[in-house]
Amino acid sequence: MIPRLRSDHGQQPSHPGFFERLVEAGFAGDVETSAASRTVSATDNSIYQIVPSGILFPKGVDDLKVIASVLSEPRFRKIAIVPRGGGTGTNGQSLTSDVVVDCSRHMNRILEIDPARRVARVQAGVVKDQLNRALKPYGLFFAPELSTSNRATIGGMVSTDACGQGSCLYGKTSNHVLGLHIVLTDGSDWWSRPMDDAELAGIMTQQDRIGDIHRTVETIAREKRECIAAVFPKLNRYMTGYDLAHIRRENGRFDLNAILCGSEGTLAMIAEAELNLLPIPAKAALVNIRYGDFNAALEDARNLTALKVASVETVDEKVLGLARKDIVWTGIAGFFPDGDAVPANGINIVEVLADDAAGLEEKLAALTQTLDRGQDAGRLGYTVARDPQDIEAIWTMRKRAVGLLGNVDGPIRPVAFVEDTAVPPENLAAYIREFRALLDDAGVSYGMFGHVDAGVLHVRPALDLTREDHAPMVRRISDAVVALTRKHGGVLWGEHGKGVRSEYVPEFFGDLYPDLQDIKRAFDPENRLNPGKIAAPSSAPAPLLKIDEVPLRGASDRVIGNEIRAAFDNAAYCNGNGACFDFDETSPMCPSYKATRDRRFSPKGRAMLMREWLRLLADKGIDPRKEAGRLRSCNSFARLPARLFNSLNPKNRADFSHEVREAMDSCLACKACAGQCPVKVSVPAFRSKFLELYYGRYLRPLKDPLVSAIETTLPWMRRVRPLYNLAAGTALGQRLMRTAGLTSLPLLPKTSLRTAASRLGIATADPEALAKLSAAERQAIVVFVPDAFTASFDPDVVIAAIKLAQKMGLSPLLAASHVNGKALHVHGYLGQFEKAALKTANHLQRLAQTGVTLVGLDPSMTLAFRSEYKGTALSAPVLLPQEWLAANLERLAKNITTPSGKRFQLLPHCTERSNAPASTAQWKAVFDAVKIKLETIQAGCCGMAGTFGHETRNRAVSEQLYAMSWAGPIAASSDDTVVMATGYSCRSQAKAIDAIRPPHPLEILSQLVD
Repeated sequence: MIPRLRSDHGQQPSHPGFFERLVEAGFAGDVETSAASRTVSATDNSIYQIVPSGILFPKGVDDLKVIASVLSEPRFRKIAIVPRGGGTGTNGQSLTSDVVVDCSRHMNRILEIDPARRVARVQAGVVKDQLNRALKPYGLFFAPELSTSNRATIGGMVSTDACGQGSCLYGKTSNHVLGLHIVLTDGSDWWSRPMDDAELAGIMTQQDRIGDIHRTVETIAREKRECIAAVFPKLNRYMTGYDLAHIRRENGRFDLNAILCGSEGTLAMIAEAELNLLPIPAKAALVNIRYGDFNAALEDARNLTALKVASVETVDEKVLGLARKDIVWTGIAGFFPDGDAVPANGINIVEVLADDAAGLEEKLAALTQTLDRGQDAGRLGYTVARDPQDIEAIWTMRKRAVGLLGNVDGPIRPVAFVEDTAVPPENLAAYIREFRALLDDAGVSYGMFGHVDAGVLHVRPALDLTREDHAPMVRRISDAVVALTRKHGGVLWGEHGKGVRSEYVPEFFGDLYPDLQDIKRAFDPENRLNPGKIAAPSSAPAPLLKIDEVPLRGASDRVIGNEIRAAFDNAAYCNGNGACFDFDETSPMCPSYKATRDRRFSPKGRAMLMREWLRLLADKGIDPRKEAGRLRSCNSFARLPARLFNSLNPKNRADFSHEVREAMDSCLACKACAGQCPVKVSVPAFRSKFLELYYGRYLRPLKDPLVSAIETTLPWMRRVRPLYNLAAGTALGQRLMRTAGLTSLPLLPKTSLRTAASRLGIATADPEALAKLSAAERQAIVVFVPDAFTASFDPDVVIAAIKLAQKMGLSPLLAASHVNGKALHVHGYLGQFEKAALKTANHLQRLAQTGVTLVGLDPSMTLAFRSEYKGTALSAPVLLPQEWLAANLERLAKNITTPSGKRFQLLPHCTERSNAPASTAQWKAVFDAVKIKLETIQAGCCGMAGTFGHETRNRAVSEQLYAMSWAGPIAASSDDTVVMATGYSCRSQAKAIDAIRPPHPLEILSQLVD
């Protein structure tokens, strides 16, 4: 039995009375000081870990002013605050031991779009892709491109002056900021906009902080003009963070936003931003060029840039190899074929933009002619992508590159600390050769990719920072890279901000560093905004953070040990890339985060909590694997008194395990993280291991044994169908079910699957009988493996599959009733699951060994045979229906009745979308074979997710998720628009909420095939 755990992250905040005073003063947002919340906010996408004393989630500018007002009170003058956006910084920009101010949860409204002026006004927590989705109907977009655009907030983009691919064309965030609504530590708020000299002169007369700021900045810009010109390199990725070189715009107007953009929350809190918008390019194409050598790709990138293309992105062999194993590769593999004489060890992605189709083709022709002539550049070949979906898919691969570098086996993994250097593009090839030699001499591997047109290189050396010989390499490599970038006329911070790397600011800024300190003094005289970053104020000198004096994540992971880290499904290897913070409700990634906007309830949050839980166990000498073995070997009833005592004992109320369990309870076990996380963090897998151990110490809720036993009790319930339907379908019965923690239970149909199948003469597959058949006979047999839920509650789908197989000239059989065990696994009954899985795997393997085809029906249950069943005897595939049909298209295409005037749309199961990426394309191929164009609806989770939506505590979230992306498509179904759903739980949810049961594609196909 695991012990009671107490996290030092849960100690009382170091600022007594501050959070209570905020509420008294009118703070309307959320205040979180729990160990779980602080643990999740202790990390970002960097190598560092600093636990904050609390997190504030303001609801608007008034809350920011309340924070500043309370900070000004004498007893709270020692407290510092650090703004936080998407939480994906690579250099610890938003990490602090003080108070985090996170605007992403509530301050996420688009306040105004003015298409005529091409201006948008947004709150700081609006996500870039969220804004661009709203702008698309107007033909406009917010230009700076980021790999993290689906979770990067505008406030965070402003704070790091973010940019990425296409910066040579579109510039940085600061190039598109028209105004910033800021709040200072004295409570004053100000709209910073460019101004002429007359307006500036008036503001400089003000005897307040705003006046002091403008006087200070104007004096430095005027008096240090020559020094600024000498210090600031002439780069596309110029030095941001107190950008003295651009205080005066080209038109001469004074622009304080040049100082604020890139200031990383050290000067002010950003409440709102007014942004310049651009027309969406009318036509685009990508030319994807393959090289046998990465150096050849880099050298050629200079030639390509000279052709005046929109952008050039370079990817090395390591990232390319990882991409080939990723979910995105299925959709783009055709653009990177394998048939070259030598393997592709580098690629350039060249973007071409034009105002119309003719202009695009003209530019492409010029480019491809150059490529065809220049075979001496080491090119293996190229492809052209014109379709917008293909272009988006290729860019998605490139965007995932940072995360993909973390998806390697073992504890030595690429980490971020020198990942965004920038040098003049003409120096890049020589710079990279020296950079690679530096890393090779250090004996570390690495991955490289970058915006070569802008001279920016992303490099992540592979280290294991739990190792005492690897941790000092952060210093050695950083110092060497700083010297190398200076040698080649570049900067250390080309894209991702300074953060902990601020210790190098005085070296790069030289004689201008005292001026940065003076600017910091004018904005934040007491050094209370993100202290230790960029500059310390001249009024309160303090040291800048040093890269090897800030706590590393590795120090915590060292306690856990590599064996335990490896045993818990990449939880400890989450690098904070934040792909799970995707704002888009039509994306399958982490529905619980989308519904709650609570980062604890995301894969990243749960992974961080699991790391801390494993660390606390290790501190007490507990090996969770051995503890799980002991639990499975002893009698559960014998442990009942101890579990009852622990559940009632008040001393256990502060157990950190309860906070971990709360985060795990909100997980839908949809496996989107396992498929879509670049690092392949699998929350359902480590969640099950946690629940097994947690409930070895505490009592389970009543619904757990009921749900986990559902597959074994369904045959019994079938025999007492009227009694079950009375409990599930009447008001009194539903009230009783709710007391047990269950709701929205489906009814059992009048005719069972066995009865319906026997009427069709369908037998149960028997391995011995199958073995006696000829090879030709077995080849024509398809054995359907219906899960207990589809078989019991939705047998029409199974019957449709049987009839379709018969019409295709095949001989269908049914697998014997079996326990798939997914419900057992989801709820942490891992001992029982192993026994059930062993029995089922042995039976299915015996069937498969006869040479027959096995086909499952529900995506989630079928895919369990490929994930949860790893390590069992089942080596033969249990196919998804579309996989089976796609292999038999010639049989399917006979005798088709194609309906006219109807639209056919598909809502795929989210586990299917994220873990079987070819599945939707296979459904399209199947419907193409029957002369029907299938539209795949982009929707997120329906909210049911197996048993999740049937649990009373989850029902509100379940219905919220359904409303977010499923309700619209289901409501649009009609006689002329057929909306299909592949998942049993999805169909059950639609029926429960909207009284509409979308058909399974097999049912439609069975009707169409004569």
